[in-house]
Amino acid sequence: MAESSIVVSFAVGLLAICLIVRLLKWPVELLLKFVSNSVVGAILLFLVNLFGAGIPITVIHALIAGIFGIPGVIGIFIWVKFIAG
Repeated sequence: MAESSIVVSFAVGLLAICLIVRLLKWPVELLLKFVSNSVVGAILLFLVNLFGAGIPITVIHALIAGIFGIPGVIGIFIWVKFIAG
């Protein structure tokens, strides 16, 4: 009887470790995706600014441009130039 409870405890512990690793892996991948998208967004904003757009490159603008791509850059441009003044 004691051996079976050890095996069950070992299996439950192993499953718990696998679950914890999987839960920790997902946020790290998501964070890396947001960071890489933000870098790409900042590069897009920099390229747009080379043509004289005058959009300030902030973390929020880079994240929006990174997540939404070219439509995000267009939206930021419209916001900065026409709505926010």
